[in-house]
Amino acid sequence: MAEMTAKRQGEMVRCLFGILDDEPEGLKAKEAITRVQGSLTLTPFETATFPNNPGVVRFPRILRFSTSKSVKAGWLRKAKGVWSLTEEGRTALTTFTDPEAFFRESGRLYREWKASQPSPTDEQQEIEDVDGSTDKGLLAATTLEEAEEAARRDILDFMATLNPYRFQDLVGKLLGAMGYHVVWIAPRGKDGGLDLIAQGDPLGVNGPRMKGQVKRRPGQKTTEEELRSFMSLIEPHDVGVYISLGGYTSDAESHSRRTSRRITLLDGEQLLDLWIAHYPQVDNEGKGILPIRPVHFLNAEAASD
Repeated sequence: MAEMTAKRQGEMVRCLFGILDDEPEGLKAKEAITRVQGSLTLTPFETATFPNNPGVVRFPRILRFSTSKSVKAGWLRKAKGVWSLTEEGRTALTTFTDPEAFFRESGRLYREWKASQPSPTDEQQEIEDVDGSTDKGLLAATTLEEAEEAARRDILDFMATLNPYRFQDLVGKLLGAMGYHVVWIAPRGKDGGLDLIAQGDPLGVNGPRMKGQVKRRPGQKTTEEELRSFMSLIEPHDVGVYISLGGYTSDAESHSRRTSRRITLLDGEQLLDLWIAHYPQVDNEGKGILPIRPVHFLNAEAASD
Protein backbone atom coordinates (compact mmCIF):
# COMPACT_ATOMS: atom_id res chain seq x y z
CA MET A 1 0.00 0.00 0.00
CA ALA A 2 2.12 2.83 -1.33
CA GLU A 3 -0.33 5.38 0.06
CA MET A 4 1.00 4.73 3.58
CA THR A 5 4.15 6.82 3.24
CA ALA A 6 6.11 8.26 6.17
CA LYS A 7 4.97 11.73 5.15
CA ARG A 8 1.28 10.80 5.06
CA GLN A 9 1.48 8.92 8.35
CA GLY A 10 3.25 11.92 9.85
CA GLU A 11 0.46 14.21 8.63
CA MET A 12 -2.13 12.00 10.28
CA VAL A 13 -0.34 11.69 13.61
CA ARG A 14 0.58 15.40 13.76
CA CYS A 15 -3.08 16.24 13.11
CA LEU A 16 -4.04 13.95 15.99
CA PHE A 17 -1.43 15.58 18.25
CA GLY A 18 -2.75 19.03 17.37
CA ILE A 19 -6.24 17.97 18.45
CA LEU A 20 -5.04 16.31 21.67
CA ASP A 21 -2.89 19.34 22.51
CA ASP A 22 -6.14 21.17 23.31
CA GLU A 23 -7.47 18.28 25.39
CA PRO A 24 -5.37 17.96 28.58
CA GLU A 25 -7.50 15.05 29.83
CA GLY A 26 -7.32 13.29 26.47
CA LEU A 27 -10.09 11.95 24.26
CA LYS A 28 -11.76 8.62 23.79
CA ALA A 29 -10.05 6.91 20.87
CA LYS A 30 -13.20 6.84 18.75
CA GLU A 31 -13.76 10.58 19.17
CA ALA A 32 -10.09 11.37 18.50
CA ILE A 33 -10.17 9.35 15.27
CA THR A 34 -13.41 11.02 14.17
CA ARG A 35 -11.91 14.48 14.74
CA VAL A 36 -8.80 13.65 12.72
CA GLN A 37 -10.96 12.23 9.96
CA GLY A 38 -12.91 15.50 9.87
CA SER A 39 -9.76 17.62 9.83
CA LEU A 40 -7.95 15.94 6.94
CA THR A 41 -8.84 15.51 3.32
CA LEU A 42 -8.81 11.74 3.00
CA THR A 43 -7.84 9.91 -0.15
CA PRO A 44 -10.18 7.41 -1.82
CA PHE A 45 -7.80 4.68 -0.62
CA GLU A 46 -8.17 5.81 3.01
CA THR A 47 -11.97 6.05 2.89
CA ALA A 48 -12.33 2.66 1.18
CA THR A 49 -13.14 -0.55 3.02
CA PHE A 50 -10.88 -3.59 3.10
CA PRO A 51 -11.65 -5.93 0.18
CA ASN A 52 -12.03 -8.97 2.42
CA ASN A 53 -13.68 -6.99 5.26
CA PRO A 54 -16.26 -4.76 3.55
CA GLY A 55 -17.56 -3.41 6.85
CA VAL A 56 -14.19 -2.05 8.00
CA VAL A 57 -12.96 1.33 6.70
CA ARG A 58 -9.20 1.68 6.25
CA PHE A 59 -8.60 5.12 7.75
CA PRO A 60 -9.20 4.36 11.47
CA ARG A 61 -6.92 1.32 11.20
CA ILE A 62 -4.22 3.29 9.37
CA LEU A 63 -4.27 5.98 12.05
CA ARG A 64 -4.11 3.45 14.88
CA PHE A 65 -1.16 1.70 13.23
CA SER A 66 0.60 5.00 12.55
CA THR A 67 0.46 5.98 16.24
CA SER A 68 2.08 2.77 17.53
CA LYS A 69 5.65 4.06 17.52
CA SER A 70 4.60 7.38 19.09
CA VAL A 71 3.39 5.42 22.10
CA LYS A 72 6.76 3.75 22.63
CA ALA A 73 8.52 7.03 21.87
CA GLY A 74 6.80 8.41 24.97
CA TRP A 75 4.81 10.99 23.01
CA LEU A 76 1.33 9.46 23.15
CA ARG A 77 -0.44 7.67 25.97
CA LYS A 78 -3.18 5.11 25.32
CA ALA A 79 -4.92 4.01 28.50
CA LYS A 80 -8.31 2.29 28.75
CA GLY A 81 -9.49 3.65 25.43
CA VAL A 82 -8.37 7.24 26.09
CA TRP A 83 -5.61 8.87 24.03
CA SER A 84 -3.65 11.77 25.49
CA LEU A 85 -0.41 13.63 24.84
CA THR A 86 2.59 13.55 27.14
CA GLU A 87 4.76 16.62 27.66
CA GLU A 88 7.30 15.01 25.35
CA GLY A 89 4.57 14.68 22.73
CA ARG A 90 3.69 18.36 22.99
CA THR A 91 7.36 19.25 22.60
CA ALA A 92 7.65 17.01 19.53
CA LEU A 93 4.60 18.66 17.97
CA THR A 94 6.26 22.08 18.06
CA THR A 95 9.81 20.86 17.35
CA PHE A 96 9.15 18.70 14.29
CA THR A 97 6.92 20.74 12.02
CA ASP A 98 7.74 18.64 8.95
CA PRO A 99 5.40 15.61 9.02
CA GLU A 100 7.95 13.17 7.62
CA ALA A 101 10.68 14.27 10.05
CA PHE A 102 8.14 14.03 12.87
CA PHE A 103 7.20 10.47 11.96
CA ARG A 104 10.77 9.31 11.44
CA GLU A 105 11.80 10.72 14.82
CA SER A 106 9.09 8.66 16.52
CA GLY A 107 10.51 5.61 14.75
CA ARG A 108 14.03 6.43 15.93
CA LEU A 109 12.86 6.77 19.53
CA TYR A 110 10.95 3.51 19.23
CA ARG A 111 14.12 1.71 18.12
CA GLU A 112 15.96 3.20 21.10
CA TRP A 113 13.24 1.96 23.40
CA LYS A 114 13.33 -1.50 21.85
CA ALA A 115 17.11 -1.74 22.21
CA SER A 116 16.82 -0.92 25.91
CA GLN A 117 14.46 -3.84 26.58
CA PRO A 118 16.01 -7.04 27.98
CA SER A 119 14.20 -9.31 25.52
CA PRO A 120 11.61 -8.98 22.76
CA THR A 121 7.98 -8.86 23.87
CA ASP A 122 4.76 -9.65 22.03
CA GLU A 123 4.01 -5.91 21.98
CA GLN A 124 7.33 -5.14 20.29
CA GLN A 125 6.69 -7.85 17.72
CA GLU A 126 3.29 -6.32 16.97
CA ILE A 127 4.86 -2.95 16.19
CA GLU A 128 8.10 -3.98 14.53
CA ASP A 129 7.27 -7.17 12.66
CA VAL A 130 3.69 -6.70 11.48
CA ASP A 131 3.72 -5.59 7.86
CA GLY A 132 1.42 -2.59 7.93
CA SER A 133 1.78 -2.15 4.17
CA THR A 134 -0.63 -5.06 3.60
CA ASP A 135 -4.32 -5.25 4.42
CA LYS A 136 -3.75 -8.43 6.42
CA GLY A 137 -0.95 -6.88 8.46
CA LEU A 138 -2.85 -3.66 9.09
CA LEU A 139 -5.87 -5.55 10.38
CA ALA A 140 -3.73 -7.87 12.52
CA ALA A 141 -1.92 -4.95 14.15
CA THR A 142 -5.04 -2.99 15.09
CA THR A 143 -7.87 -5.46 15.65
CA LEU A 144 -6.97 -6.27 19.26
CA GLU A 145 -6.60 -2.61 20.29
CA GLU A 146 -9.95 -1.70 18.76
CA ALA A 147 -11.68 -4.75 20.22
CA GLU A 148 -10.37 -4.04 23.72
CA GLU A 149 -11.64 -0.46 23.55
CA ALA A 150 -15.04 -1.56 22.25
CA ALA A 151 -15.34 -4.24 24.94
CA ARG A 152 -14.60 -1.81 27.77
CA ARG A 153 -17.04 0.70 26.32
CA ASP A 154 -19.79 -1.95 26.11
CA ILE A 155 -19.23 -3.05 29.72
CA LEU A 156 -19.26 0.52 31.05
CA ASP A 157 -22.38 1.30 29.02
CA PHE A 158 -24.04 -1.77 30.55
CA MET A 159 -23.05 -0.65 34.06
CA ALA A 160 -24.75 2.67 33.37
CA THR A 161 -28.05 0.88 32.64
CA LEU A 162 -28.11 -0.99 35.95
CA ASN A 163 -30.74 -0.06 38.50
CA PRO A 164 -29.02 2.10 41.19
CA TYR A 165 -29.69 -0.54 43.85
CA ARG A 166 -28.41 -3.26 41.55
CA PHE A 167 -25.29 -1.16 41.09
CA GLN A 168 -24.87 -1.01 44.87
CA ASP A 169 -25.12 -4.80 44.96
CA LEU A 170 -22.45 -5.00 42.25
CA VAL A 171 -20.04 -2.99 44.40
CA GLY A 172 -20.89 -5.12 47.44
CA LYS A 173 -20.13 -8.31 45.50
CA LEU A 174 -16.82 -6.85 44.37
CA LEU A 175 -15.82 -5.99 47.93
CA GLY A 176 -16.74 -9.51 48.99
CA ALA A 177 -14.54 -10.93 46.24
CA MET A 178 -11.71 -8.73 47.50
CA GLY A 179 -11.96 -10.29 50.94
CA TYR A 180 -14.07 -7.68 52.75
CA HIS A 181 -17.17 -8.45 54.78
CA VAL A 182 -20.08 -6.28 53.70
CA VAL A 183 -22.22 -5.75 56.79
CA TRP A 184 -24.75 -3.28 55.40
CA ILE A 185 -26.05 -2.10 52.04
CA ALA A 186 -28.55 0.75 51.95
CA PRO A 187 -32.15 -0.31 51.31
CA ARG A 188 -34.44 1.61 49.01
CA GLY A 189 -35.20 5.12 50.22
CA LYS A 190 -33.06 7.70 51.98
CA ASP A 191 -29.68 6.33 52.98
CA GLY A 192 -28.33 9.21 55.05
CA GLY A 193 -25.38 9.68 52.70
CA LEU A 194 -24.01 6.13 52.93
CA ASP A 195 -24.60 3.23 50.56
CA LEU A 196 -22.62 0.47 52.24
CA ILE A 197 -20.44 -0.44 55.19
CA ALA A 198 -17.76 -3.14 55.09
CA GLN A 199 -15.01 -4.39 57.37
CA GLY A 200 -11.94 -6.61 57.19
CA ASP A 201 -13.30 -9.52 59.22
CA PRO A 202 -16.73 -10.78 60.31
CA LEU A 203 -16.57 -9.13 63.74
CA GLY A 204 -14.89 -5.90 62.66
CA VAL A 205 -11.98 -6.47 65.04
CA ASN A 206 -9.13 -6.02 62.56
CA GLY A 207 -8.53 -2.89 60.52
CA PRO A 208 -10.70 0.17 59.98
CA ARG A 209 -14.34 0.17 58.99
CA MET A 210 -15.05 1.06 55.37
CA LYS A 211 -17.88 3.41 54.47
CA GLY A 212 -18.91 3.69 50.85
CA GLN A 213 -20.93 5.93 48.58
CA VAL A 214 -21.96 4.72 45.13
CA LYS A 215 -23.10 7.01 42.30
CA ARG A 216 -24.31 5.49 39.03
CA ARG A 217 -24.58 8.66 36.98
CA PRO A 218 -23.11 8.21 33.50
CA GLY A 219 -21.70 11.41 32.10
CA GLN A 220 -22.18 13.33 35.36
CA LYS A 221 -19.14 13.99 37.54
CA THR A 222 -19.25 14.07 41.33
CA THR A 223 -18.62 17.57 42.65
CA GLU A 224 -16.51 18.79 45.54
CA GLU A 225 -19.66 19.68 47.49
CA GLU A 226 -20.97 16.12 47.14
CA LEU A 227 -17.63 14.70 48.20
CA ARG A 228 -17.46 17.00 51.25
CA SER A 229 -20.94 15.84 52.28
CA PHE A 230 -19.82 12.21 52.17
CA MET A 231 -16.56 12.92 53.99
CA SER A 232 -18.44 14.50 56.88
CA LEU A 233 -19.60 10.95 57.68
CA ILE A 234 -16.08 9.52 57.73
CA GLU A 235 -14.87 9.28 61.31
CA PRO A 236 -11.15 9.37 62.21
CA HIS A 237 -10.80 5.57 62.26
CA ASP A 238 -12.93 4.98 59.14
CA VAL A 239 -11.87 4.58 55.53
CA GLY A 240 -14.03 6.18 52.85
CA VAL A 241 -14.53 4.76 49.36
CA TYR A 242 -16.46 6.87 46.85
CA ILE A 243 -17.42 5.22 43.57
CA SER A 244 -18.67 7.51 40.80
CA LEU A 245 -19.30 5.95 37.42
CA GLY A 246 -19.14 9.38 35.77
CA GLY A 247 -15.87 10.40 37.44
CA TYR A 248 -15.06 13.53 39.44
CA THR A 249 -14.58 17.22 38.89
CA SER A 250 -11.02 18.51 39.24
CA ASP A 251 -12.03 20.35 42.43
CA ALA A 252 -13.33 17.12 43.97
CA GLU A 253 -10.13 15.26 43.10
CA SER A 254 -8.03 18.09 44.51
CA HIS A 255 -10.01 18.10 47.75
CA SER A 256 -9.58 14.34 48.19
CA ARG A 257 -5.80 14.81 48.05
CA ARG A 258 -5.80 17.65 50.59
CA THR A 259 -8.03 16.11 53.23
CA SER A 260 -6.67 14.40 56.32
CA ARG A 261 -9.38 11.72 56.02
CA ARG A 262 -8.50 8.40 54.40
CA ILE A 263 -10.54 8.29 51.22
CA THR A 264 -10.26 6.56 47.88
CA LEU A 265 -12.01 7.75 44.70
CA LEU A 266 -12.91 5.23 42.02
CA ASP A 267 -14.36 6.05 38.62
CA GLY A 268 -15.99 3.66 36.16
CA GLU A 269 -12.73 2.64 34.53
CA GLN A 270 -11.10 1.82 37.88
CA LEU A 271 -14.17 -0.07 39.03
CA LEU A 272 -14.06 -2.14 35.85
CA ASP A 273 -10.35 -2.89 36.38
CA LEU A 274 -11.10 -4.19 39.88
CA TRP A 275 -14.05 -6.25 38.63
CA ILE A 276 -11.87 -7.90 35.98
CA ALA A 277 -9.00 -8.53 38.42
CA HIS A 278 -11.23 -10.12 41.08
CA TYR A 279 -13.85 -11.72 38.83
CA PRO A 280 -12.72 -15.31 39.56
CA GLN A 281 -13.52 -14.71 43.26
CA VAL A 282 -16.94 -13.10 42.63
CA ASP A 283 -19.79 -15.41 43.66
CA ASN A 284 -22.39 -16.64 41.18
CA GLU A 285 -24.95 -14.06 42.23
CA GLY A 286 -22.43 -11.29 41.56
CA LYS A 287 -21.45 -12.77 38.22
CA GLY A 288 -25.11 -12.68 37.29
CA ILE A 289 -25.12 -8.90 37.75
CA LEU A 290 -22.16 -8.26 35.46
CA PRO A 291 -21.00 -11.38 33.60
CA ILE A 292 -17.78 -11.05 31.62
CA ARG A 293 -15.49 -13.46 29.82
CA PRO A 294 -12.12 -13.26 28.03
CA VAL A 295 -12.02 -13.47 24.25
CA HIS A 296 -9.08 -14.92 22.37
CA PHE A 297 -7.76 -13.53 19.07
CA LEU A 298 -5.60 -15.17 16.46
CA ASN A 299 -2.03 -13.81 16.37
CA ALA A 300 -2.03 -13.99 12.59
CA GLU A 301 1.54 -12.82 12.14
CA ALA A 302 2.91 -15.48 14.51
CA ALA A 303 1.10 -18.31 12.77
CA SER A 304 3.38 -20.49 10.64
CA ASP A 305 2.57 -21.13 7.01
